[in-house]
Amino acid sequence: MTHPEGPVLCVRGIDKSFGHVEALTDVFLEVHRHEVVALVGDNAAGKSTLAKIIAGVLQPDAGLIELDGQPVTIPSAAAAHALGIATVFQDLALCENLDVVDNLFLGRELHRHRRSWLRGDQRRTLAVDDAAMEDEAREILTALTSRIPSVRTPVHGLSAGQRQTVAIARTLLGRPRVVVLDEPTASLSVAQTAEVLTHVDSLRELGHAVILISHNMADVRAVADRIEVLRHGRNNGSFVASRASHEEILAAITGVTRR
Repeated sequence: MTHPEGPVLCVRGIDKSFGHVEALTDVFLEVHRHEVVALVGDNAAGKSTLAKIIAGVLQPDAGLIELDGQPVTIPSAAAAHALGIATVFQDLALCENLDVVDNLFLGRELHRHRRSWLRGDQRRTLAVDDAAMEDEAREILTALTSRIPSVRTPVHGLSAGQRQTVAIARTLLGRPRVVVLDEPTASLSVAQTAEVLTHVDSLRELGHAVILISHNMADVRAVADRIEVLRHGRNNGSFVASRASHEEILAAITGVTRR
């Protein structure tokens, strides 16, 4: 795949240590619009550490992060969100007792002006705009080709795959440039996995740059445009997903060969 435009996100020379443990060393990664880049590697390869740096949860010890070619710093998760970087971690961080709409807009509720009269004085107050939030929730879920039957379904009544859908949908409220998905199909059934992978395809079609972290090579090969391998915190292979064999990728993950 050729990209006439530069990458949306580029990280280069990223180092991160925890005490004497070097989690990342001189790591490079870039992702473009309309592209799904899979980040793969064995346990402790550094995938989640890199994701947390991109998400603003951790700070790198060294290296450069660029968005649309401009150097940026990401000191917090709020800063990442403001820059247009959305991340869905494995815990999803959903409120089980709230419905889909309330989970999507929690802390970001839409409001409308409402007239009120107090002691004869006409005043304008803000009220939560439930109808607007429902409409936008349906629009987002439709864009993701979601199968959730109602946006007013409580999250505790959803399947694991549908909960993942809600978590992904929530990221789209901020119109992100980059979406990072950390093991989105872990512990899902075959049918639920297929549904989530459809959402990943939808994110690409909507123009987002997607970083997919996964251990499941079948999932990776089903949706990724490019596969980047980390091994012991270092880059150890870059592959065009449609051309690379399973054996080549596995060799890079296990360290049998180095590309």
